[in-house]
Amino acid sequence: MVGHRFCEELIERGLVENNQVIVFGGEPRPAYDRVQLSTWFAEESVDLSLQDEAWYQDNGIELSLGDPVIAIDREARTIRTAGGRSQAYDRLVLATGSSAFMPPMPGMDLTGVFAYRTIDDLEAIAAYSQKVSTVAVIGGGLLGLEAAKACLDLNLTTSVVEMAPRLMPRQLDDKGATVLTEAIQRLGIEVLTGVATTGIEGNGGVTGIGCRDRDPVQVEMVVVSAGIVPNDKLARNCGLAVGERAGIVVNGTMQTSDPAIYAIGECALFEGMIYGLVAPGYQMARVAAASLDGEDQEFSGFDMSTKLKLLGLDVASLGNPFDDNPDNRVVEVHDTVTGIYKKMVIDPSGQKLLGAILVGDAEPYGMLSLYVKGNKVLPEQPQSLIVKGGAGSGMAIDALEEEDIICSCNNVSYGIIRDAIEEQELRTVEEIQKCTKAGTGCGGCLPMVKAVLKHELAKAGIEMDNSLCEHFRYSRQDLLHIVKTKQIRSFDELLAQYGNGNGCAVCKTQIASILASTWNHYILDHDMLQDTNDRFLGNIQRNGTYSVIPRSPGGELTPEQLILMGEVAREYNLYTKLTGSQRVALFGVHLEDLPKVWAKLGEVGLESGHAYAKGLRMVKSCVGDSWCRMGMGPSVDFAIELENRYKGMRSPHKLKGGVSGCTRECAEAMCKDFGLIATEAGWNLYVGGNGGAFPRHADLLAIDVDRETAVRYIDRYLMYYVRTADKLERTATWLGNLEGGVEKLQKVIIEDSLGICAELEADMQRIVDAQHDEWAVTVSKPEQVAKFRHFANAEGKDPVPVITVRGQEKPELWHTEYAMPEDEPEVLEGPRQWVKLGSVEAVPKDGGATFQYGSHQIAVFNFAHRNEWYACQNLCPHKQEMVLSRGLLGDTAGIPKVTCPMHKKSFSLQDGKGLNDEIYSIQTFAVKLDGDDLLVKLPLQEELDRLHACITEDPCTCFD
Repeated sequence: MVGHRFCEELIERGLVENNQVIVFGGEPRPAYDRVQLSTWFAEESVDLSLQDEAWYQDNGIELSLGDPVIAIDREARTIRTAGGRSQAYDRLVLATGSSAFMPPMPGMDLTGVFAYRTIDDLEAIAAYSQKVSTVAVIGGGLLGLEAAKACLDLNLTTSVVEMAPRLMPRQLDDKGATVLTEAIQRLGIEVLTGVATTGIEGNGGVTGIGCRDRDPVQVEMVVVSAGIVPNDKLARNCGLAVGERAGIVVNGTMQTSDPAIYAIGECALFEGMIYGLVAPGYQMARVAAASLDGEDQEFSGFDMSTKLKLLGLDVASLGNPFDDNPDNRVVEVHDTVTGIYKKMVIDPSGQKLLGAILVGDAEPYGMLSLYVKGNKVLPEQPQSLIVKGGAGSGMAIDALEEEDIICSCNNVSYGIIRDAIEEQELRTVEEIQKCTKAGTGCGGCLPMVKAVLKHELAKAGIEMDNSLCEHFRYSRQDLLHIVKTKQIRSFDELLAQYGNGNGCAVCKTQIASILASTWNHYILDHDMLQDTNDRFLGNIQRNGTYSVIPRSPGGELTPEQLILMGEVAREYNLYTKLTGSQRVALFGVHLEDLPKVWAKLGEVGLESGHAYAKGLRMVKSCVGDSWCRMGMGPSVDFAIELENRYKGMRSPHKLKGGVSGCTRECAEAMCKDFGLIATEAGWNLYVGGNGGAFPRHADLLAIDVDRETAVRYIDRYLMYYVRTADKLERTATWLGNLEGGVEKLQKVIIEDSLGICAELEADMQRIVDAQHDEWAVTVSKPEQVAKFRHFANAEGKDPVPVITVRGQEKPELWHTEYAMPEDEPEVLEGPRQWVKLGSVEAVPKDGGATFQYGSHQIAVFNFAHRNEWYACQNLCPHKQEMVLSRGLLGDTAGIPKVTCPMHKKSFSLQDGKGLNDEIYSIQTFAVKLDGDDLLVKLPLQEELDRLHACITEDPCTCFD
């Protein structure tokens, strides 16, 4: 790869036109992409070639393949090949790369032991894999894990053996390696760390790997990827200086101890270091070409930051994340639910990023690399660089300087990309890649390239595609405007006029929110657009039950209301807790019991707290001047007024407010989406705060305003946010991304610079006038109450396992991960029968329902948009909950799918394959209608335990 890049540099500099350039390659094929070696197994037609032989000929370069150079005569300035060819040179460039390090231990010469380095190695591995079923990869570094992926693609039972106590020890810390290990194990690969190998066992062929302090690993094949050895034999034999251990010694211009000979890439040793990544190799190629062109450039070392995708998981390491200065500061995110780990190591001043680790989500890589490699000062809240939806929006593109390197692999700066966009009229990332080569190396800079493109197009007044999803080629803001101006009242109407396909979990929920925030109609009029929370007016919990959280404006509750909540909790055996939003929460309510619970609560005036909705949750307050001797304003009264005013509105994300009676800020108003603090002259109004995992203080919008003015400003602010925010964007992020920030907001909201304030107020008043208690409406409608049942064809609740803690019941803990069965069940070949499960009318249009089949649960879907019916297991394999029937229907590229309400895993309803997580899959069944009868073709009941196996080590217990 590095030799090929050197040729490209010669061509770009015009050095090929007046010089004879000959390339000798030891392999029988032109240069290919070693970074993508493992894809060679995954798809037979994959072409790893960087260019074909014609490219060399067309550019005036002679290419000699399959005839390696075996000797250099420095005095005569000639080389000799294995085929006997002698060739004179004026300048010689060695780009001989490296070979796989084969540890000197017994058994390495046995049949069945392979290196993992070249396509020839891969062909040999693939051929031998037909004779065996088990393999171990020695080495848990970058290439070792790529080798493991290759073996997995060959359908081999695969183990990784690593001597260090963790995988990728040079790039990841213990937590990052743990996340990576868990992801690899979910694929079915055994990971053995802290294991020293003593030799390969076998008699002629491999039977296992001997290990120190443990039993041998029993395998039939071994792939070695334990490091690299620079190919410096040619240099040694002709007397060039080489390193004590290995590598051809070079200076800053890539010259060896002989000024007529250069070395680049993994064979070169610069200041005692071998650079085993593609980016520094490419930089060496640029420096060597510049030197031959008479240009003064030097290689001065290279940051070893790297980003790659290992076994489907993004992994990146930047700078020095292992800097052990005890005064360093650390920002860390460890999400054990989604398998994401991010860490930033910051110097004691809090201004310099020393290093970072990203596992599971490497999108921030490009931005972080600018801070690691440059002298840029970190933002005030550096966590915003690695947390989606966190405070701030990272580094503004405007802050980039001309020379800031965006693409390290190809040395492409911000200035080069910017100028190319303007001069070449580039409009897509692909065009930028083709024109500048940015993003064509490791790909880690692509998010940053996209951000630069978006910024430059916006500056030029050119709109970039911000489509909601594949079904609507409009942004959320565009669709809200269409709904309002065209008076559209339903998803079907909007889809028919402005969309395509059948919708999905993204557009359905967003358009449901748009319809609600525009018209504030009864939410269950659009129940099949809603995620399970809005569909059943409760927040789904870990075991498939729901929470009930009544509204308590200002934190006030009457004794009667408290007594009734206690009685309800006791009657239905609910877990009770005071929330962080000064409300009483009841957990563990079964689907069938939700209407009954809310009917009782409504008797004492308790209303829905919208804890399930993207809308106003609460307005928190202190006691203010009602009781507190320090209180300067009626914070309780004002909080109640605001909560009652905005309690019915829907918005792009959840909203929280706060009112404090003095500057002691007991209601934490400055970390809310909107907040007020009493002053001697009125109220200070703050907006855009965030009290989540990474708090952001709100910005001061107005000072010393009276109560009426404050309400008017909040009306305008909230409606402006609803109109202009992106999907699922909190006010903190929205305000951070708003061009002009709070100053722009003040002009719009207070000075009416856009002339829309009267319209914003009217929109809010329409929402207020249409307010209704969703649960009060629901319990008054028998047809709605009838929808609250787990089984469509039987009475009874979904049995959920619980444990008792401190006198209350709570769900059993989830396993860290649930594995799919190692061996796919053979039930599909067994007997099946058409089973009448119930009535067609039991399944809502464009929705699903759960049917009991003996002790098992089957989800059936009426995909009315497609005039199709589907059935599958009701069990989501990710966390083993019986909830798939409550998921949203949609399609992706025409494939019908259901999205689980728990963690948004999507599954094809045609074949059950996981669409956004290939680790998991579900079983699907044929459906047919016979008049009003619904029939599903199912295996025998006793076979379904094997079909729905959940944990491979234990018998299935999901349907007990």
